[in-house]
Amino acid sequence: MIDYTKEELIDLLKKDPERFKEWKLEQEEIDLSEVDFSSIVLNEIDFSNVDLNSSSFADSNISLVNFTNCDLTSADFTRARVLECDFTEALLTGADCSYAEMTYCNFADCDMAGCILSETDLSNSDLSGALNLEASRFDADTIWPDQDLLPEDFEGISNDDLSSLKDEDDSDINDY
Repeated sequence: MIDYTKEELIDLLKKDPERFKEWKLEQEEIDLSEVDFSSIVLNEIDFSNVDLNSSSFADSNISLVNFTNCDLTSADFTRARVLECDFTEALLTGADCSYAEMTYCNFADCDMAGCILSETDLSNSDLSGALNLEASRFDADTIWPDQDLLPEDFEGISNDDLSSLKDEDDSDINDY
């Protein structure tokens, strides 16, 4: 059994994803936490059950990647283009998906508590089975899929955060 460093695994993923898949089958656990996948192309990779905690996928092009049951806690997907990926049972708690395009993805049983979705395009993604979507952070510029692809009670209306609390009538405020 070949033992790769994290850097060697990144090269393997870029150059020979099929070999990574074969290697992955021989492993009990794979720890790719805190790995920088920024600005690379990942296509048809099987990351199922891999620890990707705090890894960065910022500015990457990711398509047909299987993230099933991955720990993506605090992962960085800012400005990434994520197409047709499977996030079933993944942990996206605290992940930053700001300005990302995450279209045609499956988020069944994916925990999204604290996930940042500011200005994220989620068009045609299935969020109907997503967990804790109401506990994610999003804004008026977040693009949601059709209502039938969202949880039943989810409204997708952004709430101002605590820093912008206002009195009901600010027009009569005097400094002194």
